[in-house]
Amino acid sequence: MNIDPVWLQWSEFLSYVVTILFLPCGIIAFLLEQKKERANEEEEINQRLADEYTGFLKLVLQNSDLNLLRKTSTIHVLDDEQKERRFALFGILISIFERAYILVYEERMNRQQRRLWLSWEDYMREWCQRKDFLSVLPELLEGEDEDFGKHIKKIANEEAKKNLLKSTVPTS
Repeated sequence: MNIDPVWLQWSEFLSYVVTILFLPCGIIAFLLEQKKERANEEEEINQRLADEYTGFLKLVLQNSDLNLLRKTSTIHVLDDEQKERRFALFGILISIFERAYILVYEERMNRQQRRLWLSWEDYMREWCQRKDFLSVLPELLEGEDEDFGKHIKKIANEEAKKNLLKSTVPTS
């Protein structure tokens, strides 16, 4: 069988064209698809965490006698059973925060990751402003992820300093 040299040259030329043009396009398409998949996975993780936090808030509503929806700590004295329920709810909350820290927080985050993380940090700051939450925080952090523990303690310290400054600034 005799192969036409012109056809052989054209097929070699076309293989170069495919290699030079389509291979990079294929790689770029693959990388873009990977980026899109990662973004979808991050969004799914954030949605599951948000659902868990919503579930936690529903538990808080079911235990409205503990006054956990108020910005400040409970004013009235709680009985032992109420203290136990409050401690259990705080334990659930710490578990959600730890999961958010492990799944969302990174040292280097892109803009979207940072936005997602900062919403979780806002929740943590809000709860760290409560004296009743802070009073049990060390006990709640026993056995939890060490880096998470350091992070939420840092937030708690920052919030305590803010509260101290608010209480020492004279009002006119």
